This record gives sequence, structure tokens and C-alpha cells, in this order.
Amino acid sequence: MEINVITGDIVRVNTDAVIIGIFEQQPLEDEALIMDTNTGGIISGLISSGEIKGKLNELTVIHSLGKIAAIRIAVLGLGKKDQISDDKIRAAVAEAGRSLRRKGLSTITIIPLGAGSGPVTRYSSAKAITEGMILGLYSFRKHITKEPEYGDIKQLFIIGNDNTKINELQDGVQSGRITAEAVVRARDLVNEPANHMTPTDLADAAREIARAQNLEITILERGQVRALGMGAFLGVAQGSQQPPMFIVLRYNGRGGMENDLALVGKGITFDSGGISIKPTEGMGDMKGDMAGGAAVIAVIGAIAEMKPAINTVAIIAATENLPSGTALKPGDVLKSMSGKTIEIITTDAEGRLTLADAISYARKQNARAIIDVATLTGAVQVALGNICTGAFSNNQDLMNKVLAAGEKAGEYIWQMPMFEEYKEQNKSDIADLKNSGGRYGGSITAAQFLAEFAGDTPWVHLDIAGTSDTDKERGYQVKGATGVPVRTLINLVMAIAKS
Repeated sequence: MEINVITGDIVRVNTDAVIIGIFEQQPLEDEALIMDTNTGGIISGLISSGEIKGKLNELTVIHSLGKIAAIRIAVLGLGKKDQISDDKIRAAVAEAGRSLRRKGLSTITIIPLGAGSGPVTRYSSAKAITEGMILGLYSFRKHITKEPEYGDIKQLFIIGNDNTKINELQDGVQSGRITAEAVVRARDLVNEPANHMTPTDLADAAREIARAQNLEITILERGQVRALGMGAFLGVAQGSQQPPMFIVLRYNGRGGMENDLALVGKGITFDSGGISIKPTEGMGDMKGDMAGGAAVIAVIGAIAEMKPAINTVAIIAATENLPSGTALKPGDVLKSMSGKTIEIITTDAEGRLTLADAISYARKQNARAIIDVATLTGAVQVALGNICTGAFSNNQDLMNKVLAAGEKAGEYIWQMPMFEEYKEQNKSDIADLKNSGGRYGGSITAAQFLAEFAGDTPWVHLDIAGTSDTDKERGYQVKGATGVPVRTLINLVMAIAKS
């Protein structure tokens, strides 16, 4: 879909539909009033009859019957004016886009919804509209041979009426496009079947992004990983015939050797549970156990395009977790890159093993701060459902920055406790740690396990097990991979670069 900013008279724009926004229990204003006047009061008439209420996401499509250049007027409800936000605009546009696509429309023109109301600016409205339309219309049809039921919306025009402020809209579109395309990239990687997204395939995808964005990339294979002492990562990898890949992407935006931020993503391209095998039901969804890795690959690609003055490294320890005659067994003891030894209680707690070595590697890259992203525990989904990502940290200042970045993105994040007493559950009788602290407080004990390897480096762990995918449409999320928390991490990197 091509997205452009234009200026002109909204009643003279030739397009399949013009989207205008109205607030609940508010008089018509600006473009909505202009459209009402030019169509003989049809919008105000429908409001008076109660057919249009302006409730959030409500969409009413009116045929203009030649009274204006556009074939249709799509009246989009924005809810209560004092509750408007960029995220509500993003979600409303996504819902509207899907509805208009089902009607076979090809070109849409939209005003900067909500601009000047509450926190919404012309820039943020254009950004939210761009993200909402791209993400809301996303579909993954790579392996479907049947033609889609509906065609694509080919062009979106955001129309401004002030030439002096057009740059604000253009900047918003550019930022929204880069961000949304990064989310799409992450969604595509996660939605791929596991036989099309092996560790080698994930490494190839990282190489493609590196070439496109001029990123430095290093792929460490089994022998190199063994030489670094990554026994925890290799322990997980030993059950699969697919070779493990340790992927490192670097963006150097300010010079020097020190990394301001390391982004570590869990990269289990398929998780059967290993010898501690999972139930058959739902196991196919475990192709998405590399969602954290996909997110950080997408983020560093977007950052390279935005070019902030910051040094960032993305690290993904990619492998499958499968049962075989060579697979890791309960009761085994592994030695991690840090030197800490780990007793294996269950081979289905494999993500924290790969992350332990990836976080240790991040510390050796002179990272000032580390963010890891992982579909780590079912326990976090029990606690928070599929609405909130669980967040854990050893540094409140860094945590506050992550929470602020998530709030700006509209991606819900909830800070979980990290009391010292939870560490007791990870103590082993025969090694330094065990890889499972038991059923109770499972997401917290998993985070405490990772904290052992983060040490005193400021660190935040984001457990996206509940938010990495969805089984239904909701706003700009569609069925399948969500791309969480790509937008949060982009916001975080940009905020750190400006600080």
C-alpha cells in the first residue's frame, strides 16, 4: 500500500472514500462540518436520528451521490474527546481499513484524526494512521495458493489543509511506515512454519536485513559457540539435527566500541519441550517460540533506517528444542558461558538456558544496558492473560524507560516483583542453579534465573508468552503473530538516543 500526504480541498479529492472522524456527544467541526455542509446535512441528520453516535471504532459509510468528489464518506467514531489517544486512533483506523477493504475499495483519503485534541498532534496522528492501516490490513498468505476474497487497498492519502505544516504529516508517515514495516517483518518471521524458519533460515533473514540496512552481522556456528564456552545454549541444541546459529547484529550510530543497549531475543525456532515433551495439542504453535528473536531483528533493522546516535547490538541464540538420542536429559548438568553450572530439572525450560549464554555474551560486548525479550513461561500468561507483557528488572530507572516506551506504543506492560526470596526456588543441590523453580511464581523464578547472568548490568526481561500472538482480530492486531514488543523497543532506543 502506498501512503502519501497531500494538500487540498477535501470535497474535491477523487477517491473511493474519505474517512472523517467525529467525537461522541460533540458538535461537528472542521472537515466533518465541511462535509456535512456540502452534502446537505446528511451527517448531522444521521447523528440526530441516533444512527451515528461517534462511539469508538463505529464506522458509518455514506454514499455521496455526486455531492462531493469522493464516492463515499466514511464517518469514524473516535469516542469521547477527552479520552482520545494515538493508540485509539491507530486501532480505529485499523478497524476502518479492514471494513473498507471488505467493500472492495482501492483508494482511501483520511484527515489527520484527532489532531489538536488532547495529546494528539498532526505528527502523531499521521504516524498512528499509517501504523494502524498497515498493521490492521496485514495478512500472512505466503503458503496459501487460493486468491484472497478481498483485494488490497492500494493507496492511502492523508490530506492536510495547511501547506506550512505539511512536513509534520510527512514526518509522521515516514516514522509510522518504518515502525509498522518492522512489526510486519517480525510477524512474518513468527508466522512462518518451523520447517521454513529453521535456525539457518532465521540467520538468513538476519543477513538480508543486515544487507538492506548496512548492519554489521556475525553468525557464530557450533564450533565457534563451543569455543566461547556456551554450554547452556549447546545443551539445548544437541537434540536437533538443525545446526544452531548464534546471530549478532550491530548498529553503530555514534562511534566507539561501547554498546548503549543490547537487545537479546529468544530464538527457539521450534519447541517440542525436548525429552520433557509437550502435549500434542497446541504444539504447532511452538513455531512462534522465536518471537523474541524476530522482534529484536526487526527492531535493529528499523533503528538502522531511523539512524539515531546510539550503538545497539541485537543477539539471538537460535536453535530447535527436540527429543532424540542425543538430546539433553532431566538430571544433566550444563556449564554456561559465565562459568555457572545448571542442573536440568525439565528440558522444557530451555529458553532460559539459551538466554543465559546470550546475556553473558551481551555483557562481554560492553553493553551499558540489556533488554531480553522471550516467550519464556506459560506462568506469565496465567498471571496476565494475553493483554499484558510481564516485565522484570534489576534496575528501576531502566524499567521506567521501558514502561514509558510501552505506554507510548500502546503495548501494555506490567512490572512484576523480583523479591530476593524467589531465588530460593532456583537453588540446586548439585549445581549452582537449577533451570526450573517449580510451578508457583514460575515467571518470576524464570526471571530470577536470568538475573543471575545479567549480574550488575542494568537489565529488563520482557516475557511475551501471552502477547506474542493472538487468536482473533483486535484493533491493529490480527490473528497470528502480533509483533509485540517491536514498537516499544523502537520507542525505547529512540528515547535513549535523545537522553
